[in-house]
Amino acid sequence: MDAEEFRRAAHSAVDEIIDYFSNLDSKRVVSDVSPGYLRPLLPSAPPKEGEKWEDIQKDIEAKIMPGLTHWQSPNFMAFFPANATYPSLLGELYSAAFTAPAFNWLCSPACTELETIVLDWLCSAFHLPASYLSTSSTGGGGVIQGSASEAIVTVMIAARERCVREHVDAQDKNGLSRSKSEDEKEWQLRSKLVALGSEMSHSSTQKASMIAGVKYRSIPVSAADRYALTGRGLKNALKEVEKQGLVPFYLTVTLGTTSTCAVDRFKEIAEVKKEYPNLWVHVDAAYAGAALLLEEYQGLTEGLEMFDSFDVNMHKWLLTNFDASCLFLPRREPLITALSITPSYLQNNYSASGLVTDYRDWQIPLGRRFRALKIWFVIRSYGMNGLKTHVRRHIELGEKFAGWVRDEGKKLFKIVSGPSFALTVLRVRLPEERAGNAISAVTNGDEGSTEVKINEGVAGDDVTAVVNGGNGMEKKAETKILEKANLVTKEVYEKINAAGEILLTGTMIKDAYAIRVVSANEQTDEPHLRRAFESLVRTTKAVLSGSSDVRYVHQ
Repeated sequence: MDAEEFRRAAHSAVDEIIDYFSNLDSKRVVSDVSPGYLRPLLPSAPPKEGEKWEDIQKDIEAKIMPGLTHWQSPNFMAFFPANATYPSLLGELYSAAFTAPAFNWLCSPACTELETIVLDWLCSAFHLPASYLSTSSTGGGGVIQGSASEAIVTVMIAARERCVREHVDAQDKNGLSRSKSEDEKEWQLRSKLVALGSEMSHSSTQKASMIAGVKYRSIPVSAADRYALTGRGLKNALKEVEKQGLVPFYLTVTLGTTSTCAVDRFKEIAEVKKEYPNLWVHVDAAYAGAALLLEEYQGLTEGLEMFDSFDVNMHKWLLTNFDASCLFLPRREPLITALSITPSYLQNNYSASGLVTDYRDWQIPLGRRFRALKIWFVIRSYGMNGLKTHVRRHIELGEKFAGWVRDEGKKLFKIVSGPSFALTVLRVRLPEERAGNAISAVTNGDEGSTEVKINEGVAGDDVTAVVNGGNGMEKKAETKILEKANLVTKEVYEKINAAGEILLTGTMIKDAYAIRVVSANEQTDEPHLRRAFESLVRTTKAVLSGSSDVRYVHQ
């Protein structure tokens, strides 16, 4: 393909991309192909001779498009959004053209310096403590990772090495275990290391523990605390780990958990950290961290000055295509110490001078793409006010959707959590639940007398009662109702997704199966959420009309 052929192909591809974005609303959201659909459509071997672009492009529509789930669709309301916009696509185009691996400053100074500047912009925009800036006296700064999961693995490695280094140094200073070699002391300590996260933390923390070769412990949370990790819960978990002769060294706290968008109690956790200064605390704000752009949410950063790292994805809510995960640290030294290796072929005067940043030392891979370019394009195209408007609009749409559920849908649904950061979590309300609002009424000993205590702070109308006695018959009845509600809710969820009109996500919150509805795509507006609500109502009524004998077979 020569320059003129590329010009024609690029024009054609851009036209096709624009048409794709323009027609997303009319497309089935989720692909309905069967596993293995693509192999019969493609040759068994690659072509021996080159093909014309026109022939290649035809296969996008004919063979690739049927196997796509359309994440940019305004009817995509599953997981969390993965936005792509025209400015971010242009950034990718330029990045691909430049193709600078950018593992050190010398590779392409602009790649490194733009990343540092753009992340400092975002650090201030998110109202993070000043120590997270690259210009801070503590040696902080930001780096773009591939994903929030990658960021967790990266900082967990740094936390592990910092913990080992400090423990071994402390033993030497105190004259302990002098007869043992350094390797043996390190091995013994590494075998005792424990990473922690709440039961609502993303699974990436547990996976990172597997990769890092450390143990993992999950900390229970409660509906009474809005499914947030509290200082009390953390302290109890740390004491339990220590009782077992183990060493807690890392904790993931979350701003916007996956299931319910819960926000852990940062201020309380910061107080606990004072007693555990070697505990690395990482904030996973992958999705909901975008809301920190809004003044009304910036109070959520209280306590972050005590923590060790913070990560938010531009590629979820902030109109930048995957991958662009922004990791900030108040002190870069532990990360660089854990990950820096400088073989002879990477040595250069600029790196040796200490005057430049080499981002290869801030990540697990060596090479890296020019991802700052697309973030720069998005920020400049929308402006911070445009990004704020985008986030605030979807929060308001989420509140409107939850209002429909509470008012028009109150006989059919129970809000389990939310609305939080444009996410509403709900389940089906069975007919037999409606009279008593599905809360537990438990006998106190006097016949006919009941006492119901509703936990303060529970989001939505899914309240919990406290059992104070009785023979347990009521509890068994409620358990059966919940089990039936779970089956019905799951059937509603599966029927909606099978229809393809919208795409939702199911989740388990404690023992309750629930449906998550979140929409933060740029094209989404009130009519799309209204269509989702009406689809939920219509499907739920259809399922309940035959729900006396609900069957679900796990496949």
